[in-house]
Amino acid sequence: MHVTDKIIAFMFISFIGIITILNMITDDIFFSEQENRILNQKPTFSLENILSGKFMDRYESYISDQFAWKKSWLQIKAVSEKAILKQESNGIYFGKDGFLLEGYKEPKAQLHKNIEYINYFAEKNKDIDSYVLLAPTSIEIHKEKLPIFAQSYSQRAVMDEVNAQLLNSVQFIDVSYSLRNHGNEEIFFKTDHHWTMRGAYYAYIQAAQTLGFEPYSIGDFELETVSDDFYGTYASKVLGHPVIPDSIELFKPLTDPSYKIQYEDNKELSNSLFEWSFLKKKDQYSFFLNGNHSLVTIKSNIRNGRKLAVIKDSYAHAFIPFLANHFEEIVVIDLRYFHKDVHAFIRENDVKEVLFLYNVVNFTTDSNLIWLKK
Repeated sequence: MHVTDKIIAFMFISFIGIITILNMITDDIFFSEQENRILNQKPTFSLENILSGKFMDRYESYISDQFAWKKSWLQIKAVSEKAILKQESNGIYFGKDGFLLEGYKEPKAQLHKNIEYINYFAEKNKDIDSYVLLAPTSIEIHKEKLPIFAQSYSQRAVMDEVNAQLLNSVQFIDVSYSLRNHGNEEIFFKTDHHWTMRGAYYAYIQAAQTLGFEPYSIGDFELETVSDDFYGTYASKVLGHPVIPDSIELFKPLTDPSYKIQYEDNKELSNSLFEWSFLKKKDQYSFFLNGNHSLVTIKSNIRNGRKLAVIKDSYAHAFIPFLANHFEEIVVIDLRYFHKDVHAFIRENDVKEVLFLYNVVNFTTDSNLIWLKK
């Protein structure tokens, strides 16, 4: 072997050895503020895990999450990607005007299972008015922001497919055209997968026609920017790349309604639909409705006898504050955490209207709607 080859081999082996030692002596991190998620922890070593192959899969994920100097390596990776003019990183496209956009893949069998679960619910609860609202994500509304040759499956096609397969008794609420008509406004965050409260407002205007109430005009709200340094989930996926933060806009009704909110999982009580403490944290979107909870009950000073259940993902959090002005009571159910008998719960609480509210991407992949049949 040539001397130069020996030196290169020695340096490579030394580098691997140093990184291995650093990974062994560095304390594991439980939660990453930058990525806004719980990191994988060291998997349990057992014969069963070894034979099934789960140990190596989990260990690979663990090493990826807990890699020493991870932030520095990500910055180096970002610099190299920028140098070769790469337009995508970790599934996120670098779009025009500062937009980060996540590619959407053609849905698989889970989509049809979730349609089946909703139809099962509607068939079992024929005396309840059932609605489905699927919100498109930013990549569907802002296709013109995508870099050249970037690919994303049509969410419009998926929404049409869902609408066609739902039972006639289930009313589909299509908000995509309303959002597209306001595409020149800030209806989606540029660094996050959620819509803004402004985007949720235009969806609310459209949904009011089906849900049967007179929506508030935009002039009925006091508009306030409550944050100008929000870095969302997309920003967390492209760490190391320069990203311009988002602003968070609040729509506050001028009528000054009153609410009583109960969070079932931690027994917390509140009189606000917004949790201001989150604006000082990484997860600023949890400002809306205090983040994710298994069950939330919202009682307003509206006295019209209408009780609504919202079975949802986190897109509902910026939407529900608008609904709260038109229903006496709203129960918010997150099937990721709520594993009781949904049908019994709705009957016991005398709920007569149910809204399923998900973004299209999550609806096509979420396996938790199976709890509608448990």
